[in-house]
Amino acid sequence: MGVRGLQGFVRSSCPHICMVVNFKELAEHHRSRHPGGTPTIVVDAMCCLRYWYTPDSWICGGQWREYFSSLREFVKTFTAVGIKLVFFFDGMVEQSKRDEWVKRRLRNNREIAKIFHYIKSHREQPGRNMFFIPSGLAIFTQFALKALGQETLCSLQEADYEVASYGLQNNCLGILGEDTDYLIYDTCPYFSISELSLDSLDTIMLCREKLCQSLGLSLSDLPLLACLLGNDIIPEGMFESFRYKCLSSYTSVKENFDKKGNIILAVADHISKVLRLHQGEKKLEEMLPLGPNKALFYKGVASYLLPGQKSPWFFQKPKGVVTLDNQVLSMSSDPKSKQEAPVCTDPESKQEVPMCTDPESKQEVLLYTHPESKQEVPVYTDPESKQEVPMCTDPESKQEVPMYTDPEPKQEFPLCTHPESRQEVLLCTHPESKRKLPVGMDPEFNLEAPLCTNPEIKQEDLVNMGPEVKQQITMVPDPEILKVARAHHVQAESYLVYNVMSSGEVECSNSLEDAMDQALPSQAFVYRPVRQRVYSLLLGDSEGGTPSLKLLWLSQEAGLQAQRLDTLLACFDLSSSREELQVVESPFQALCCLLIYLFVQVDTLCLEDLHAFIAQALCLEGKTTMELADLQLDHVDPRAVQLGTLLVRGLTTLVLVNSACGFPWKTSDFMPWNLFDGKLFHQKYLQSEKGYTAEALVEQHRSWLTRFHALKSVVCKACMKENRPIVSRRHWRSHHSGRRGRQGSSDHRMSSGYSRSGQGQHWRDQGPGSRQYDPDQWRRY
Repeated sequence: MGVRGLQGFVRSSCPHICMVVNFKELAEHHRSRHPGGTPTIVVDAMCCLRYWYTPDSWICGGQWREYFSSLREFVKTFTAVGIKLVFFFDGMVEQSKRDEWVKRRLRNNREIAKIFHYIKSHREQPGRNMFFIPSGLAIFTQFALKALGQETLCSLQEADYEVASYGLQNNCLGILGEDTDYLIYDTCPYFSISELSLDSLDTIMLCREKLCQSLGLSLSDLPLLACLLGNDIIPEGMFESFRYKCLSSYTSVKENFDKKGNIILAVADHISKVLRLHQGEKKLEEMLPLGPNKALFYKGVASYLLPGQKSPWFFQKPKGVVTLDNQVLSMSSDPKSKQEAPVCTDPESKQEVPMCTDPESKQEVLLYTHPESKQEVPVYTDPESKQEVPMCTDPESKQEVPMYTDPEPKQEFPLCTHPESRQEVLLCTHPESKRKLPVGMDPEFNLEAPLCTNPEIKQEDLVNMGPEVKQQITMVPDPEILKVARAHHVQAESYLVYNVMSSGEVECSNSLEDAMDQALPSQAFVYRPVRQRVYSLLLGDSEGGTPSLKLLWLSQEAGLQAQRLDTLLACFDLSSSREELQVVESPFQALCCLLIYLFVQVDTLCLEDLHAFIAQALCLEGKTTMELADLQLDHVDPRAVQLGTLLVRGLTTLVLVNSACGFPWKTSDFMPWNLFDGKLFHQKYLQSEKGYTAEALVEQHRSWLTRFHALKSVVCKACMKENRPIVSRRHWRSHHSGRRGRQGSSDHRMSSGYSRSGQGQHWRDQGPGSRQYDPDQWRRY
């Protein structure tokens, strides 16, 4: 994250850049300078998640009640000294940073593998040095902060740009985060979250002016320095030879600096003494050298220019307009080269940010170029990964296409345009024929729902749009619906809905699941049928019997809430369970919905698992935060770790479905601090495995015992309707002699061990693996 090597350079080589400050004193000084104004700190929330998560236990699925208390204390401390906080969350991953996003996910997979190896070897949680944030922490933090009355926003692009812009435009006290990009932006002061002492409100301010003095640069030179060193847009290897060339000619090498520190000094020296002599000249492109990466380089430099700012390192003067991805790209022609160069213009301020067009591709759309293959936006997939990773280049046509990647390995699904309808549809490759088939065309392949674009815009027009085209390119044609989705997204009231509707992309990040355990399927894989139905709802344009989004989202008619709930249950394919779920009180209605879905989908879940899930939810009501924190476990079980994360992943899926269906349930009904505690679930799981009775599981509490049997009955009856009896593991073992989940696959749902007939495939080799996807399901319901 941020500029390569800059964090270590600042801390070790230039400590004078780091200044100890006190927020209370800064706030008082701000009020004296701006009478009547409120000191405001804009917070990059994604940088703060590790700091906020203070509970000792992180391996069991999350200590959500403790975490909520930690957030409340954080907010209370700043409010007490009169400081307003504004929180920003990443709303989407920009394509130019997708390659870096993928690398981080693959790196996380390796870290997760080490975590499970440790658990199996030591039967305990690893130390904090192996800390991995609980699944769903970012999305649930959004809702926690909103519940605490805080202004919480979700970005429409990379959050750091919007954070820096907000800080500059609103005269904020500063930015609180942990990203060296904030040293590069010319914006309000940057404070470190990792150095913050909540008791004293002391922290470290990293002064970009002092950084410039140390490097002999001006503020306008910092974006160039960041790109030459490498950041989330510019791969570190792109200018590696250039950096070493600077180092070899650098005459002021500091013996007390490490190699990376001297490289930074050498590049800065080259900028100030050599490149600045040709600032604004086209010769600069040859001196760097940019080669085929020119477009990416200019995009990288321009990404640091906030509304109203310009860079002296561009030689083009912009003119003309092209609209794409919510930005305006101005085109200008250099009189010598006769080539057009795009200039990015902020849609709010109308300020122009110059960029450049690759002279070889002639494309006005700036996309990431891999430094080795020279192809735009190639993103690879780890063959051992369970994660969904978007891909971007069609290997046959060599043309760039949007790509959806299935969480199972080696299944990549590009989007193509149908020659007649001009609608984008997801493609899959048949493993035998190698033919690419549109989703829904082959009954054997029930993959993600088809996507569509605005029917008035052709695929080939995306690159060649002229100045007269001002319409936003999205996956849905209705601007009113898209406006509503965008508003919910920006206000952090929904999850992934706008991403699906605007770009057709969904990211499934890493979570704690053991790739070596074949008894449990990938978590992304388990919830994929639900996502498929949500795609159909959001992108189906009321075709195929899907309910109208205008009706679900905008109508105030009586009875619409019942239809919203029907739609939610249909997304989980649980319409037949409505009668059972109606008798369940909040918040356990959402929990039962999720448990029914899980036990129908995953046949290796047993009665002991159900007991643990229900018992922990009931006992959670009577536990204080302190009691939960003091809870001790006999040992850590790797399967319980996965089940805890599986449930939390389901709660995030509920957020998506509830948002898409017009909010039939209150958001608080499925917030984890009301339904789940990782250590408490782990305790109940270990007790249930030992054969504890229901009375013992609910701690001899009579009213909890009554509700325990009622909730268990609801789930078991609903599962029986789907021909899925839930039996004890002991009963199962006695009848199935050790086939526990390693083989076996049903023709009806994902089965890896219960009494389904037929020798199935290995989990990681299966197809979609859910109950058969019915394109006409909405009509049935």
